[in-house]
Amino acid sequence: MSAFLTESLAGRVLFAIPKKGRLYEKCLQLLAGADVQFTRSNRLDVCLVRNHNMALVFLPAADIPRFVGEGNVDFGITGQDMVAEADVNGLVSEVLALEFGKCKLQVQVPLAGDIKTVDDLVGRKVVTSFEVLAGQYFGELDRKSAKGVQTKIEYVGGSVEAACALGLADGIVDLVESGETMRAAGLHPIETILTSQAVLIRSNKPKPSSDASHAALIDRISQRIAGVVAAGKFVLCNYNIRRDMVPEATKVTPGRRAPTVSPLDDPEWVAVSSMVLKAQVADVMDRLQEIGASDILVVGLQNCRV
Repeated sequence: MSAFLTESLAGRVLFAIPKKGRLYEKCLQLLAGADVQFTRSNRLDVCLVRNHNMALVFLPAADIPRFVGEGNVDFGITGQDMVAEADVNGLVSEVLALEFGKCKLQVQVPLAGDIKTVDDLVGRKVVTSFEVLAGQYFGELDRKSAKGVQTKIEYVGGSVEAACALGLADGIVDLVESGETMRAAGLHPIETILTSQAVLIRSNKPKPSSDASHAALIDRISQRIAGVVAAGKFVLCNYNIRRDMVPEATKVTPGRRAPTVSPLDDPEWVAVSSMVLKAQVADVMDRLQEIGASDILVVGLQNCRV
């Protein structure tokens, strides 16, 4: 089986995808939007792409930066926190921020405790699954502190938020999305070490067998994914307005570069089409209506190139 798999992957671009967890489902949506066609049989961690000379490799998100950095796979999707924790500076390039998987790596301590700042935590015990980042952060605090002590960083693979309640730590360093889990555990943040989201990364160490066609395919898939991400942020707003109100209307809908203005059979009216941020569309429609626009339509985007 191993020999067959190695032969099947030979000459293909390898794309690493998180195999489970908070990023997996979103990645599947990106691949579908980019028209990457594959079938993952029996939960196998490697599968061939039918419509490109490419294979998908499903890996733990924490392992992807190392595999990409060492050139074992050509590019991949993981969290910025994972890239920072893997300490692969110079080995990978961040191609694109993907606008999902957003979270914060925070220092959290018991709400009812005596620790109010990170300086209070220096010299005490911190539990985390991010040993590298926590070690770097508290190492710097230790060097600046007048206490002359060293903060103890201890690794825990899961349920980090329970460490303080169980008496295992004075504070923790962990990823926080909504913060509900931390609040339920009686914790609150005293410092944010970094903010993170999912990113597309590319190896700076191409495999010896790679060639121009590999680079072109990586660029093509990256551009398609960028189109899917942009489509998720924008909608297309179409409306009709009196010609003399076009300058005022295009202040409301300037578009990414410029709106499209088309004539109508009525010479006093024009049709305007413009990309609008999805998060702002309700306010935009209100403002257009206030200045006399009519037939205001909003159309969702599946993909685009911007």
